[in-house]
Amino acid sequence: MKRVYLILSIIVALSMMLSACGAPAAPATEAPVAPAATEAPAVAATEASAAPVELEGTLKVWSFTNDTYVIATAFKEIHPNVKIEFTMIPMNGGEFQTKVRAAAGTADAPDVVALEAAFVREWVEAPGLLADQSDLLPLSKDLKSYPAGVDVGTFEGVTKAFTFESTPGAFFYRRSIAKECLGTDDPTQVQAMVSDMTKFVEIAEKIKNCATKDYYMVGTAGELSSPFFTTRDQPWVVDGKLVIDPKVVEYVHFAKMMRDNAYESGAGQWSEGWFAGMNDTLKDANGKPKKVFSYFLPTWGLPYVLINNAKAKDGSSDTSGDWAMVKGPMSYQWGGTWIGALEGSKQAALAKEFVKFSSLDEAFLTKLAQGYYTNAKLKEIDPTVPDSLVFNPGDFVSSQLVVEKIIPSFDGSAAAKFLGGQNPYGAFAEMAPNVSGRLIQGTDDAIQRALGDPLGAYLGGTMTEPEMWAAFLTAVGNENPDLVLPEAPVK
Repeated sequence: MKRVYLILSIIVALSMMLSACGAPAAPATEAPVAPAATEAPAVAATEASAAPVELEGTLKVWSFTNDTYVIATAFKEIHPNVKIEFTMIPMNGGEFQTKVRAAAGTADAPDVVALEAAFVREWVEAPGLLADQSDLLPLSKDLKSYPAGVDVGTFEGVTKAFTFESTPGAFFYRRSIAKECLGTDDPTQVQAMVSDMTKFVEIAEKIKNCATKDYYMVGTAGELSSPFFTTRDQPWVVDGKLVIDPKVVEYVHFAKMMRDNAYESGAGQWSEGWFAGMNDTLKDANGKPKKVFSYFLPTWGLPYVLINNAKAKDGSSDTSGDWAMVKGPMSYQWGGTWIGALEGSKQAALAKEFVKFSSLDEAFLTKLAQGYYTNAKLKEIDPTVPDSLVFNPGDFVSSQLVVEKIIPSFDGSAAAKFLGGQNPYGAFAEMAPNVSGRLIQGTDDAIQRALGDPLGAYLGGTMTEPEMWAAFLTAVGNENPDLVLPEAPVK
């Protein structure tokens, strides 16, 4: 599923920001595997879409994720006379981006492409690469698409991509540890305790010193890079100049404080130790068992990261049912997949219909969220799809209209049981309107990667903070020679 490939991208773009002392982040081959399909909530009866226009032709769809394969198969159910040539290309080392760019403008070019959060803005901003889809905006308004998704796909007033999902982030915490150390596991009360960063640090101190001092507040402070970067006042680049927003400096200082005070485990994000904290098999450098109180994860992080790693591989422990979720100290979003069409496609009209179906069709989004596309259903549409192809229930879709209608269907769902009875769809619905994609730019990925190694060295004690900023600026300059660099915020 998409999250596997999304995680691979995040490993490249973000996980280097907080590596464990002497321990590298997990290699791409160790990315978590998407879980088997779980029991889906009953699909609510929805009005059928208006009778579709009879479409014919061959559509080339390229993607880095099987989610787009599910969408393509669902499209064929509605338009059986359309032949779709689906091509899967991994994102490892930028292979997907390189191949699409090389094919653009040639006879081999795809008509439709999937666009991952790490590079979607680069493509949306690139002249002549993606086709204008702005005439679909009225449908987006009718469906009450979350603004962040539309903002990311829009540049200089032109919308070139839409997304089928929204990815607000949440603060997931252990109920048992909350009861023991904070006196309650009630989400409303816990949210009040971590509603800003000052309170968050106070709770981190309580968690650290609770009981036999076997708890960490969070798996790694690297999880908070997205919350800090999402809440900046300025983007990374303004008028050709690199901007180091105060929130970036604040994040660096926060990460160092979390490491130095042992409020986090020191395990690199996406490393074995980071996952071990989700199922109580984590041990510190002295071999002492430790538990992690909380994780910052987005919508896809619940089913594809947390639920998937709550049970130890040897079956010795299982934290399922002992979790809850709240907004946490900052609203943020993390990841996602957008769908666009290449400029100059000979199947431009058909490609537009695919984009519209994938992200702006109420009936489809409802089915997608509620687990309609089981492997059996997909094989019914196309017997040639692989046995592993499935879209699990619970993906948080991009339409607020759809979300509001289907929230009750997730009462008693597998995800709700994992959260001790809390409806995750309802919780995410409260968070999604508060996030924004206005700061995302095409240069973000390269700039944030440039911060990774220097920050890791600073946290590990092998670089001073001035040396870290100097190394960061040098790396950014090497990657973006035309960018005007500022002075380091700390000398």
